Amino acid sequence: MPVAKWNGTVLAKSDTYETVEGNVYFPPDSLSREHFKPSPTHSTCPWKGEASYYSVEVDGQTNADAAWYYPEPKPAASNIKGYVAFWKGVTVER
Repeated sequence: MPVAKWNGTVLAKSDTYETVEGNVYFPPDSLSREHFKPSPTHSTCPWKGEASYYSVEVDGQTNADAAWYYPEPKPAASNIKGYVAFWKGVTVER
Protein backbone atom coordinates (compact mmCIF):
# COMPACT_ATOMS: atom_id res chain seq x y z
CA MET A 1 0.00 0.00 0.00
CA PRO A 2 1.58 3.33 -1.04
CA VAL A 3 2.11 5.90 1.71
CA ALA A 4 3.21 9.53 1.17
CA LYS A 5 5.13 11.12 4.06
CA TRP A 6 6.81 14.41 4.80
CA ASN A 7 8.61 15.27 8.05
CA GLY A 8 7.49 11.94 9.50
CA THR A 9 3.79 12.65 8.92
CA VAL A 10 1.53 10.57 6.68
CA LEU A 11 -0.02 12.80 4.01
CA ALA A 12 -1.78 10.07 2.00
CA LYS A 13 -2.25 6.31 2.18
CA SER A 14 -4.32 4.07 -0.07
CA ASP A 15 -4.65 0.65 -1.67
CA THR A 16 -6.24 2.41 -4.63
CA TYR A 17 -3.90 4.54 -6.74
CA GLU A 18 -2.72 5.25 -10.27
CA THR A 19 0.87 5.33 -11.50
CA VAL A 20 1.69 7.73 -14.33
CA GLU A 21 5.21 8.52 -15.54
CA GLY A 22 6.65 6.94 -12.39
CA ASN A 23 4.52 9.07 -10.04
CA VAL A 24 1.99 7.56 -7.65
CA TYR A 25 -1.33 9.45 -7.76
CA PHE A 26 -3.45 9.07 -4.61
CA PRO A 27 -7.25 9.36 -4.65
CA PRO A 28 -8.61 12.53 -3.03
CA ASP A 29 -10.29 10.66 -0.16
CA SER A 30 -6.93 9.17 0.92
CA LEU A 31 -5.41 12.56 1.87
CA SER A 32 -4.95 13.84 5.41
CA ARG A 33 -6.65 17.08 4.40
CA GLU A 34 -5.53 19.06 7.44
CA HIS A 35 -2.01 19.18 5.92
CA PHE A 36 -3.02 20.59 2.51
CA LYS A 37 -3.42 24.25 1.57
CA PRO A 38 -4.46 25.38 -1.92
CA SER A 39 -1.74 27.09 -3.93
CA PRO A 40 -2.17 29.63 -6.75
CA THR A 41 0.45 27.73 -8.79
CA HIS A 42 -0.48 26.00 -12.05
CA SER A 43 1.50 24.22 -14.75
CA THR A 44 0.59 22.58 -18.03
CA CYS A 45 1.38 19.13 -19.35
CA PRO A 46 0.86 18.65 -23.12
CA TRP A 47 -1.07 15.39 -22.69
CA LYS A 48 -2.51 15.62 -19.15
CA GLY A 49 -3.65 19.26 -19.14
CA GLU A 50 -3.43 21.96 -16.47
CA ALA A 51 -2.19 20.93 -13.02
CA SER A 52 -3.11 22.68 -9.79
CA TYR A 53 -0.98 22.53 -6.64
CA TYR A 54 -1.20 22.23 -2.88
CA SER A 55 1.36 23.34 -0.35
CA VAL A 56 1.89 20.87 2.48
CA GLU A 57 2.04 21.99 6.13
CA VAL A 58 3.33 19.84 8.99
CA ASP A 59 4.22 21.06 12.50
CA GLY A 60 4.41 24.69 11.41
CA GLN A 61 6.64 23.98 8.39
CA THR A 62 5.46 24.55 4.83
CA ASN A 63 6.58 22.70 1.71
CA ALA A 64 5.31 24.99 -1.05
CA ASP A 65 3.68 23.34 -4.06
CA ALA A 66 4.73 19.86 -2.90
CA ALA A 67 1.58 18.18 -4.28
CA TRP A 68 -0.17 18.48 -7.62
CA TYR A 69 -3.35 17.24 -9.23
CA TYR A 70 -5.38 17.60 -12.42
CA PRO A 71 -8.90 18.87 -11.65
CA GLU A 72 -9.98 18.61 -15.31
CA PRO A 73 -7.42 16.46 -17.16
CA LYS A 74 -7.43 15.83 -20.88
CA PRO A 75 -9.18 12.59 -21.94
CA ALA A 76 -5.90 10.62 -22.09
CA ALA A 77 -5.38 11.26 -18.35
CA SER A 78 -8.98 10.94 -17.16
CA ASN A 79 -7.95 8.12 -14.79
CA ILE A 80 -6.12 10.63 -12.54
CA LYS A 81 -8.84 13.29 -12.32
CA GLY A 82 -8.51 14.80 -8.84
CA TYR A 83 -5.81 12.32 -7.79
CA VAL A 84 -2.77 13.83 -6.02
CA ALA A 85 0.94 13.19 -6.62
CA PHE A 86 3.96 14.48 -4.68
CA TRP A 87 7.51 15.75 -5.05
CA LYS A 88 9.86 18.24 -3.31
CA GLY A 89 11.01 15.93 -0.52
CA VAL A 90 7.76 14.05 0.05
CA THR A 91 8.58 10.34 0.06
CA VAL A 92 6.25 7.73 -1.36
CA GLU A 93 6.82 4.20 -0.06
CA ARG A 94 5.15 1.22 -1.73
